[in-house]
Amino acid sequence: MENVVLIIHLLLALGLIAVVLLQRSEGGGLGMGGGGGGAMSGRAAATAMSKLTWILAVAFIGTSITLTILAAQKSAGSSVADRLSAPAAEGAADAPEAPLGSDLLPPVQRDNAPLVPSAD
Repeated sequence: MENVVLIIHLLLALGLIAVVLLQRSEGGGLGMGGGGGGAMSGRAAATAMSKLTWILAVAFIGTSITLTILAAQKSAGSSVADRLSAPAAEGAADAPEAPLGSDLLPPVQRDNAPLVPSAD
């Protein structure tokens, strides 16, 4: 189900891009020409391309919300941290100990160890 909605979502995205690119510039965006619209109003009449843009945009938002709901249901309360911590706890007993042991920790104040690493 999720794959079907995802394919529809991608097709809607491509269709929306194509429809927007095919439309004529009317707003004078970036200082480029286009059209002035109507003489009586600042808004031109809705064309078939603008109606198709609205339909595709509403369908795109609908599939976006549907994909979000499907992903939320699929997660079912688990988090990424839960999934990462479980294998680490199981494999911790088999993991070899660090070759340097606790030498990587900073020295405590009562230690007389030098604060620089040794060359051996």
